[in-house]
Amino acid sequence: MVSKGVYLPSMKIPLFSKVAREWLEYKKPNLRITTWEVCEGHVKNHFHDLDGLKINRVNVAIIEKYIRQRQEQGMNINTLRKILVTLGQVLSYAVRHKYIDHNPLRDAEKPKSTGNEGEYAQDKIMILTPSQVKAFLNKVKGQKYRTMFLLAVFGGLRQGELLGLKWSDMDWENSQVQIQSSNTEDLQ
Repeated sequence: MVSKGVYLPSMKIPLFSKVAREWLEYKKPNLRITTWEVCEGHVKNHFHDLDGLKINRVNVAIIEKYIRQRQEQGMNINTLRKILVTLGQVLSYAVRHKYIDHNPLRDAEKPKSTGNEGEYAQDKIMILTPSQVKAFLNKVKGQKYRTMFLLAVFGGLRQGELLGLKWSDMDWENSQVQIQSSNTEDLQ
């Protein structure tokens, strides 16, 4: 490690939890608040297995065990992938700050799709007919909610895009809405 310019005395090597909190504070001014809150949720709720480890002890084997355990617990693969994006960002931050010499997540085997995720998702999604959409919109109370649902239905906006809209996204002159980057792009 000394040859790579990455050496900290054992007593000064921070815990994963400390590095993750530092990363959150570093990212806060550069992310939309909703994206930051997702990252904060990942750090608070999903890294308990890693929190007590010194950052230099987080290695490929530990990460692969972490992934395997989440899959065995039945965690949705898309959720797991999003959590791993956050984990990768924390570890990249640790590399940049010379807590570790490389990001072990890059070498870890990523979760594979079992092919059943699409079937499961299709079982849960119900597409409304035009008459059902009309009936739904007629029942919505309040103009702001009606407008929000109209934009979602006819604009095809996902929840994160819809709730992340800002006034600057509105082009009143051309009667258009410009959708900015998605949450995952904000992370990279």
